[in-house]
Amino acid sequence: MHPTQSLSQIPIGQLARIVSVNQCAQMPDCARQLSELGFLPDEHIVLLRRTMPGSDPLVVRIGVSTFALRLAEAACVQVTLCDSAL
Repeated sequence: MHPTQSLSQIPIGQLARIVSVNQCAQMPDCARQLSELGFLPDEHIVLLRRTMPGSDPLVVRIGVSTFALRLAEAACVQVTLCDSAL
């Protein structure tokens, strides 16, 4: 089994499974907002793109929905890598 890591750290094109969405001090409503958008445990997610400069925001896909997340938001999402990539 792969270790848990932040969504902000996974490679582009990597399929991952959401383990948890955590609260962070800088963005107290982030976990609730992401959960309402479908960032839920056991959902599969793919990092599609990092924008330049600074890799902020990230473009991610859950199911058929595509979202742009700030690095701080992505850091709240803990994932584990799946054995396949796109």
